[in-house]
Amino acid sequence: MKIVVLGGTGLIGRQVVALLRERGHEAMAASPSTGVDAAAGVGLDEAFAGADAIVDVTNPRDFAEEASIAFFTASTRNQLAAEARAGVGHHVALGIVGVDRDPDARGYLAGKVVQERIIQEGPVPFTIVRATQFFEFLADIADASTVDGRVRVAPSAMQPIAAAAVARAVADAATAAPAGAIEIAGPERAPISTLVTRVLAAAGDGREVVSDPSAGYFGRIVDDTSLVPVGDAVIDSETLEEWLAASVD
Repeated sequence: MKIVVLGGTGLIGRQVVALLRERGHEAMAASPSTGVDAAAGVGLDEAFAGADAIVDVTNPRDFAEEASIAFFTASTRNQLAAEARAGVGHHVALGIVGVDRDPDARGYLAGKVVQERIIQEGPVPFTIVRATQFFEFLADIADASTVDGRVRVAPSAMQPIAAAAVARAVADAATAAPAGAIEIAGPERAPISTLVTRVLAAAGDGREVVSDPSAGYFGRIVDDTSLVPVGDAVIDSETLEEWLAASVD
């Protein structure tokens, strides 16, 4: 199969490209650096010629709400139109668990809501792989939540997953039939405060973590269902402790 991976040089994209090539597929990493800019509509027809599936793991440079909505609106519409012209039979996008249940999302997530809606209303059969938060970003959550040396995070449940597992799920989706929306998550559900505490402890970071119900989550008010799968989901086996141990090694 020929599969074009938009955002193929990023954290998830480069792993997806490598996995697909290992499996014997013709995987093309596409990005502005290779002359393909989906938001601008540049290079898509050439890149998509003869493709069986398109994978979108792109992100805007600016995560502010207006910029996020503008990026995902233009990029997704341009991709779907080019796919229709090229006869591509499968559009795969990386989504976020819970976005479909939060139509009033703000900031970056507002753009992801728009992205999903355009895909679902579009002309190309699709799979949206909705993932929970990555293990790799738990330390960033701590940094973003630090005030006066104390980390204030919500006690709400989270079920994080390794980025490598997300890449595998996206690669699997790209080589399978369109499946609509699917959810993937790690094996453990725990409060954000507990997960962040474990990541900081593993790094020898002595910051105090405070469980604060008013802290929210990047501007969102979240509860125990906001950041975890609801219903059927693909559950990866790698635990946070296993990931931390491998990261140290």
